[in-house]
Amino acid sequence: MQEHIWWAEQPGKGVRFEWGMHGAARLADPDGCLVVVDVLSFSTTVSVAAQLGTRIYPCAPGDEIAAAYARREGAKLAVARHDVTPRAPWSLSPAGLRIAPPAARLVLPCPDGSAIAALAATTGATVVAACLRNVEAVGSWLISQGYGISARPVTVIAAGEHWPGASLRPATEDLLGAGALIAELAAQGAGPLSVEAATAKAACEATVDLGMAIAACATSQQLAALGYVEDVVIAAGVDSCIVVPVLDSEGTFVPAR
Repeated sequence: MQEHIWWAEQPGKGVRFEWGMHGAARLADPDGCLVVVDVLSFSTTVSVAAQLGTRIYPCAPGDEIAAAYARREGAKLAVARHDVTPRAPWSLSPAGLRIAPPAARLVLPCPDGSAIAALAATTGATVVAACLRNVEAVGSWLISQGYGISARPVTVIAAGEHWPGASLRPATEDLLGAGALIAELAAQGAGPLSVEAATAKAACEATVDLGMAIAACATSQQLAALGYVEDVVIAAGVDSCIVVPVLDSEGTFVPAR
């Protein structure tokens, strides 16, 4: 039986930071806000969808589960980038979503940010999707809602990627995206920061050019090699979006009011 390690939850801090599904499950606070950061590409795609008026249903991967979910909700189902067809033009690609036919509702499965958001929805915490495109907007909204203090903490979860075999691969783009949000929160008076959050913030502040760093990281290189350079360009557009996607009572990401 796994011991309950209370100190791993970064208690008493207004801004906390962790990685992946296990970090989200451990640190989610029903009195606080959990922010999912998956720069390449779930959170970026959600920000684009919110601008287009599309409701995004987060979902863990699994063809039958995702398809059944889409049917139940009367939503379109996003497919893998390489499976896009004229009949199924929606995918995790933010560039592809911009040119696909409008979809009012879209189930967007992926093993990283989307699965984390689906899990976080069951914890009672407010759930927000953040990326480099909306860092300033998300930070300002969180402060305006009274989050970022020890009684109402902000938990920033870097989604990361996965190695073959499904173990977590900490991803530079998500570390930098999380650090940028934490820096924004700190600048607006949130805190205290956990050591983990302060370390992510320091990593971002030590990066001279965030856009260049994102373009050069391993995940971006993989996407570029597969022909999805435009997805990287969109993800690297720091503060190019003012929409704050928040998970609503229906389990969909919609723009915060």
